Amino acid sequence: MLKKMTVLLSVFLMLGIYTYPVHAEDDEQDLHEKRMALYQKTETLTQIPWYYIAAIDQYERNSSEENKDDQLVSISIPDEIWYGLGNSSMIKDESMIQFFQGKGKDGNGDHKADHENPEDVLYTMANILLEYGSSRDEVKIALWNFYNRDLTVQTIMNTAKVFKKFNRIKLTDRDFPVDTNYNYSYNNNWGDRRGFGGLRIHEGSDIFADYGTPVKSTTYGVIEMKGWNLYGGWRLGIRDINNIYHYYAHMSGYNDDIKIGQVVKPGDIIGNVGSTGYGPPGTSGKFPPHLHYGMYQDNGYSEWSFDPYPYLRRWEQMKKD
Repeated sequence: MLKKMTVLLSVFLMLGIYTYPVHAEDDEQDLHEKRMALYQKTETLTQIPWYYIAAIDQYERNSSEENKDDQLVSISIPDEIWYGLGNSSMIKDESMIQFFQGKGKDGNGDHKADHENPEDVLYTMANILLEYGSSRDEVKIALWNFYNRDLTVQTIMNTAKVFKKFNRIKLTDRDFPVDTNYNYSYNNNWGDRRGFGGLRIHEGSDIFADYGTPVKSTTYGVIEMKGWNLYGGWRLGIRDINNIYHYYAHMSGYNDDIKIGQVVKPGDIIGNVGSTGYGPPGTSGKFPPHLHYGMYQDNGYSEWSFDPYPYLRRWEQMKKD
């Protein structure tokens, strides 16, 4: 297997296919295309499907405190894992890394395993996964052993599912959460006080509309939660490719084909506006019909609510334009 990978890598280098300088600036070539080319090259060398590599990169790009939008690859592998515990000088020679039981790999054929080189990073990450296998379940096990966090694994697997379905990584379309052909109104009430169930803040924006107004997915993602909630009534949650959880509550019901694990895109009808919640299953009418729409960011350690109002205004304007 190792010999086969070495031969394939040599062929890529001779042909000059999919190779990019680490810090090269090329305004004429789209960054997403460069990333996609690297993901596909890594798949060819390792047989790990490209969408798993892309999803890991996407997850780390959106969980970092620093802005990594302009970076070609955002995956970060700890030095002790990359170079090995005894390699205190962080020698990049691949044979020395192997001697110290590090996992760093040479992905571009320069005989060095550089943790700042995008090709080396992707090739190394793919080989870490490959230690467990390339099937979906084996990749999940590998991810859990690397990150040790269920939500991280779930987010990466969901993102991979979206990338696989649409066969691309540039998925920037968005939509407003209720059908704008119907009458609706909303204002910025995120953070307001709520009393039902104890004193708490309002973690979303309320969009008031008539019963039955179609509710839509605002983003590309996977349906992660569906069912009754004491506070939210018939509610639904979508995890998107940017580590953001979108929460829809108080609906009167769901679209017939909606199920947990389903991939959705902006504009897909997921349910209808209602006034359910604040009681046991079936409770309705304790407040005017509206959609509660919330957004929650995950940074790899914790998840928190943030104000969706600016995004709603932007998506609403996009519909008008």
